[in-house]
Amino acid sequence: MRAMQPSSATDLTRRPGQSLNASSGETVGQQNMLQLIQLRWIAVIGQVLTIAYVSLVFKIELPLIAMSAVLCFLVGLNLFSLYRPREVGDVRNGALLTALLLDVAALTALLYMSGGATNPFVFLYLLQVAIGAVLLEAWSTWTMVVVTSLCFAFLMRFYMPLDMRPSDADELFHLHVIGMLICFALDVGLLVVFMTRINRILRGRDARLADLRQRAAEEDHIVRMGLLASGAAHELGTPLATLSVILGDWRRMSVFRGDPELLQELGDMQAEVQRCKTIVTGILLSAGEARGESPAVTTIGSFLDELVEEWRSTRPVVAFDYDYENDRDGAHDAYENFPIVSDSALKQVICTVLDNALESSPLWVGLSTWCSEGMLSLAVRDRGPGFEPEMLAQIGKPYQSSKGRPGGGLGLFLVVNVVRKLGGNVSAENAFIGGGAVVTLNLPLAALSIERTQNV
Repeated sequence: MRAMQPSSATDLTRRPGQSLNASSGETVGQQNMLQLIQLRWIAVIGQVLTIAYVSLVFKIELPLIAMSAVLCFLVGLNLFSLYRPREVGDVRNGALLTALLLDVAALTALLYMSGGATNPFVFLYLLQVAIGAVLLEAWSTWTMVVVTSLCFAFLMRFYMPLDMRPSDADELFHLHVIGMLICFALDVGLLVVFMTRINRILRGRDARLADLRQRAAEEDHIVRMGLLASGAAHELGTPLATLSVILGDWRRMSVFRGDPELLQELGDMQAEVQRCKTIVTGILLSAGEARGESPAVTTIGSFLDELVEEWRSTRPVVAFDYDYENDRDGAHDAYENFPIVSDSALKQVICTVLDNALESSPLWVGLSTWCSEGMLSLAVRDRGPGFEPEMLAQIGKPYQSSKGRPGGGLGLFLVVNVVRKLGGNVSAENAFIGGGAVVTLNLPLAALSIERTQNV
């Protein structure tokens, strides 16, 4: 049960055979390729409008069939890029470079058929180079510079001249300036749109990396605390065993056997020592030690009933409401009898939340549990003062507590991390009816099942 399910923050690679369209942009490389595809759609629309405008308004004859073939190629390239099954998870530098080179080839073909280097739209090469400088590795960017420069040089010598009807040089120059203005507007407009989106993608990546670093630091904190707890449990084992032997010897001594009141107190002391030994054993089991015996197989219903009975009998509970809600769906009995392995770490997590609720609300604590859509949910309620707004934003962070004592907040910090390791989540909110707070634990049944545990 200790296996970590893949989280959404770390499971970033796509499954083999999945298309880019189905991936929804799970990685930075995929998002960059999607940006290129979107820009290519914009380019196709812009080129269609430009060709139609030049042909219909200025009556300039263009090789429309050949140009249409190039535009159809770009459309087909976009569809191929979107729906092609990919064996490799992420979109690498080579794929992005190939996509940009194909765009350069298509632009070169269109310019070749529309005046070559004399066409003001030749400066769209700058847009391709700028995009490459942002997306590609250094060597690939210089490849783009060389290729676009060679294409420009090629178009200076080889091209199909435009059949311009107007013979007035001033009018031709005016048309050229208008074309340069349109090209400039396209360059800067697309660059702003593209750079804004790329910056958003990079900020999202940085946020995910920061979250991963935070999780790594928290897990390191947990490991260190686990080592301390395991060491303390080992150290406590010997004195507890000694105390148990001494108390057993005392019960056989006549001075205690003749005094029922002292004998009763010895019994209470033995019970508390036994409870301490049980806690120590639980710590060692949670640390992966003392695994000599077989794990206890139980069901969700039995596990929760035993946990509640044990917690109720060992805490000074005045009023405790426990209910298993069976109206969430029609599979209550199936979920209640769902086989799982009784895990001491999970039991300690739930008890920690109940202990926090009892400390905040000594007169009443409530526990509601239900299963729905493959998830086990447990909601712990109390009627205490509730969470401060700033505390709700820091739930699960170490040393974030409103109790005002050193070390406060570690309990809920461990709860959040253990539940997260199991693939679940923890949420906290203040109750609107009756006051107090509600802490909800959501655990996937697959993480608790016997089959999952046996595969760990």
